[in-house]
Amino acid sequence: MKHTFKARIYKTGINWCVDVPLTITKQLKTIKGYIRVKGVINSFEFSKALVPLKNAPYRLFVNLNMMKGGNTSLGQIATFIIEQDDSVVTKEYTMPALLKELLQKNNLVMAFNRLTESRKRDILKYLSFVKTEETLMRNINKIITQLKCKETNVRIP
Repeated sequence: MKHTFKARIYKTGINWCVDVPLTITKQLKTIKGYIRVKGVINSFEFSKALVPLKNAPYRLFVNLNMMKGGNTSLGQIATFIIEQDDSVVTKEYTMPALLKELLQKNNLVMAFNRLTESRKRDILKYLSFVKTEETLMRNINKIITQLKCKETNVRIP
Protein backbone atom coordinates (compact mmCIF):
# COMPACT_ATOMS: atom_id res chain seq x y z
CA MET A 1 0.00 0.00 0.00
CA LYS A 2 1.39 3.38 -1.01
CA HIS A 3 1.22 6.36 1.34
CA THR A 4 1.51 9.96 0.20
CA PHE A 5 2.48 12.92 2.37
CA LYS A 6 4.06 16.34 2.07
CA ALA A 7 6.78 17.52 4.40
CA ARG A 8 9.21 20.36 4.78
CA ILE A 9 12.84 19.29 4.58
CA TYR A 10 14.75 20.42 7.64
CA LYS A 11 18.23 19.97 9.04
CA THR A 12 19.10 18.15 12.22
CA GLY A 13 22.80 18.22 13.02
CA ILE A 14 24.45 17.78 9.64
CA ASN A 15 21.62 15.71 8.12
CA TRP A 16 18.58 16.68 6.07
CA CYS A 17 15.37 14.91 6.94
CA VAL A 18 11.58 14.93 7.15
CA ASP A 19 9.19 13.54 9.75
CA VAL A 20 6.85 10.84 8.48
CA PRO A 21 3.28 11.19 9.79
CA LEU A 22 2.34 8.79 12.57
CA THR A 23 -0.83 7.81 10.69
CA ILE A 24 1.41 6.29 8.01
CA THR A 25 4.08 4.63 10.17
CA LYS A 26 1.45 2.90 12.32
CA GLN A 27 0.44 0.93 9.21
CA LEU A 28 3.99 -0.24 8.44
CA LYS A 29 5.96 -3.16 9.89
CA THR A 30 9.13 -2.52 11.87
CA ILE A 31 12.23 -4.69 11.87
CA LYS A 32 14.50 -4.00 14.83
CA GLY A 33 12.74 -0.66 15.20
CA TYR A 34 13.40 0.48 11.65
CA ILE A 35 10.93 0.53 8.78
CA ARG A 36 12.36 -0.33 5.35
CA VAL A 37 10.60 1.69 2.63
CA LYS A 38 10.88 2.43 -1.05
CA GLY A 39 9.33 5.45 -2.59
CA VAL A 40 9.66 8.69 -4.47
CA ILE A 41 10.44 12.27 -3.57
CA ASN A 42 9.00 14.60 -6.21
CA SER A 43 9.10 11.71 -8.75
CA PHE A 44 12.66 10.61 -7.85
CA GLU A 45 12.88 6.99 -6.64
CA PHE A 46 14.71 5.97 -3.46
CA SER A 47 15.02 3.12 -0.99
CA LYS A 48 15.68 3.94 2.68
CA ALA A 49 14.88 3.04 6.27
CA LEU A 50 12.70 5.19 8.47
CA VAL A 51 14.50 5.82 11.75
CA PRO A 52 12.66 5.70 15.08
CA LEU A 53 12.93 8.56 17.54
CA LYS A 54 11.94 8.58 21.19
CA ASN A 55 8.58 10.35 21.67
CA ALA A 56 8.58 11.64 18.08
CA PRO A 57 7.52 10.48 14.62
CA TYR A 58 9.76 8.30 12.47
CA ARG A 59 12.35 10.26 10.54
CA LEU A 60 13.30 9.86 6.88
CA PHE A 61 16.79 11.11 6.13
CA VAL A 62 17.08 12.85 2.77
CA ASN A 63 20.48 12.58 1.09
CA LEU A 64 22.05 14.70 -1.64
CA ASN A 65 20.98 12.30 -4.43
CA MET A 66 17.37 12.54 -3.26
CA MET A 67 17.58 16.33 -3.06
CA LYS A 68 19.03 16.66 -6.56
CA GLY A 69 16.83 13.97 -8.10
CA GLY A 70 13.73 15.36 -6.44
CA ASN A 71 14.68 18.89 -7.50
CA THR A 72 14.25 20.21 -3.99
CA SER A 73 16.31 21.81 -1.24
CA LEU A 74 16.46 22.54 2.46
CA GLY A 75 13.36 24.37 3.71
CA GLN A 76 11.18 23.37 0.76
CA ILE A 77 8.09 21.18 0.98
CA ALA A 78 8.44 17.95 -0.98
CA THR A 79 5.88 15.31 -1.91
CA PHE A 80 6.72 11.78 -0.76
CA ILE A 81 5.11 8.51 -1.75
CA ILE A 82 6.35 5.58 0.32
CA GLU A 83 5.51 1.91 0.76
CA GLN A 84 6.88 -0.98 2.80
CA ASP A 85 9.96 -2.52 1.19
CA ASP A 86 9.81 -6.25 1.79
CA SER A 87 12.54 -6.98 -0.76
CA VAL A 88 15.25 -6.64 1.87
CA VAL A 89 15.67 -10.18 3.11
CA THR A 90 18.14 -11.25 5.74
CA LYS A 91 20.35 -14.04 4.46
CA GLU A 92 20.11 -17.27 6.42
CA TYR A 93 23.26 -19.23 7.17
CA THR A 94 23.25 -22.97 7.80
CA MET A 95 24.70 -24.46 10.93
CA PRO A 96 27.84 -26.54 10.29
CA ALA A 97 27.28 -30.23 11.07
CA LEU A 98 30.23 -30.17 13.48
CA LEU A 99 28.72 -27.34 15.52
CA LYS A 100 25.35 -29.07 15.64
CA GLU A 101 26.99 -32.33 16.73
CA LEU A 102 29.03 -30.69 19.51
CA LEU A 103 26.09 -28.65 20.77
CA GLN A 104 24.07 -31.86 21.11
CA LYS A 105 26.95 -33.81 22.65
CA ASN A 106 27.47 -31.08 25.29
CA ASN A 107 23.72 -30.49 25.91
CA LEU A 108 24.09 -26.88 24.74
CA VAL A 109 21.41 -26.75 22.02
CA MET A 110 19.05 -24.82 24.32
CA ALA A 111 21.85 -22.45 25.36
CA PHE A 112 22.65 -21.73 21.71
CA ASN A 113 18.95 -21.21 20.91
CA ARG A 114 18.66 -18.70 23.77
CA LEU A 115 21.18 -16.41 22.07
CA THR A 116 19.64 -13.47 20.25
CA GLU A 117 18.77 -14.02 16.60
CA SER A 118 21.40 -11.52 15.50
CA ARG A 119 24.10 -13.20 17.64
CA LYS A 120 23.26 -16.65 16.19
CA ARG A 121 23.25 -15.22 12.66
CA ASP A 122 26.64 -13.53 13.25
CA ILE A 123 28.15 -16.78 14.52
CA LEU A 124 26.80 -18.84 11.62
CA LYS A 125 27.84 -16.17 9.13
CA TYR A 126 31.39 -16.13 10.48
CA LEU A 127 31.62 -19.91 10.43
CA SER A 128 30.36 -20.03 6.85
CA PHE A 129 33.47 -18.14 5.69
CA VAL A 130 35.99 -20.28 7.57
CA LYS A 131 38.20 -22.11 5.07
CA THR A 132 40.04 -24.79 7.02
CA GLU A 133 38.78 -27.59 9.23
CA GLU A 134 41.33 -26.61 11.88
CA THR A 135 40.03 -23.02 12.08
CA LEU A 136 36.44 -24.25 12.12
CA MET A 137 37.17 -26.61 15.01
CA ARG A 138 39.06 -23.93 16.97
CA ASN A 139 36.15 -21.46 16.63
CA ILE A 140 33.50 -24.05 17.46
CA ASN A 141 35.45 -24.98 20.60
CA LYS A 142 35.42 -21.30 21.61
CA ILE A 143 31.64 -21.20 21.16
CA ILE A 144 31.17 -24.40 23.20
CA THR A 145 33.41 -23.08 26.00
CA GLN A 146 31.56 -19.77 26.15
CA LEU A 147 28.16 -21.47 26.18
CA LYS A 148 29.30 -23.79 28.99
CA CYS A 149 30.23 -20.67 30.98
CA LYS A 150 26.68 -19.42 30.33
CA GLU A 151 27.88 -16.43 28.34
CA THR A 152 25.14 -14.75 26.30
CA ASN A 153 27.50 -12.52 24.35
CA VAL A 154 29.32 -15.33 22.55
CA ARG A 155 32.11 -13.93 20.40
CA ILE A 156 34.37 -15.39 17.79
CA PRO A 157 37.18 -15.24 16.75
